Amino acid sequence: MGLGAEPGATAREQTRRRVIDVAIDLLERGGRDAITTRAVADAAGLQPPALYRLFGDKEGLLDAVAEHGFTRFLAAKHIDPDPQDPIRELRAGWDTAVEFGLANPALYALMYGEPARSTTAFRIGLELLMDRIRRLAVAGQLRVREDLAAQIIHATARGAVLTWLSLPESQRDPALLLALREAMIAAVTSEEPVVREQGPVGAARALRAALPDQNVLSHAERRLLAEWLDRLSA
Repeated sequence: MGLGAEPGATAREQTRRRVIDVAIDLLERGGRDAITTRAVADAAGLQPPALYRLFGDKEGLLDAVAEHGFTRFLAAKHIDPDPQDPIRELRAGWDTAVEFGLANPALYALMYGEPARSTTAFRIGLELLMDRIRRLAVAGQLRVREDLAAQIIHATARGAVLTWLSLPESQRDPALLLALREAMIAAVTSEEPVVREQGPVGAARALRAALPDQNVLSHAERRLLAEWLDRLSA
């Protein structure tokens, strides 16, 4: 269940990890309501004041449990720093996120079922996702803004997990997960690169060609942007 004490870990770190493991066990067996200060302390063989010294309060404990969950999730990811196919990489990353949620439903609900707990591991995971999205943009295969792409990816993965878990087992059809994943791919990416020539030069040339048709910028703004794009394209 837990990672166990690492060599050289202090007694405080070992106790803290044991409490987190106990809290996760209670969470998976009884849901979030099962995590009470008394229940966790009893299961860990501690007095309740010890939990406050370690985590501050119950929310601090829940944050630590979520951090553990995000760390486990990151460990399950395969990160390719230079993927040959950014869209295939996005599919694989989405599948990994959904599989983690289905395998750890209670922990996943704590991590994502309310406003996401912004732990260090969560922020690292978000940075990895934004790196994936940026590679799509550089390849000319991103259909929407980078921030919107991240929101669509998160929304479809969370929706897939929470919907699947809400269904009776007899109604759980893998086609649902496939359809949601491919809907995400269609909304976020273009199979054919929007910009044929990769890199800033190709992107600048493509935007420069489309600039005369844009009406959201003033005349002065278009002139200034055109100058910048001409220099990037040179």
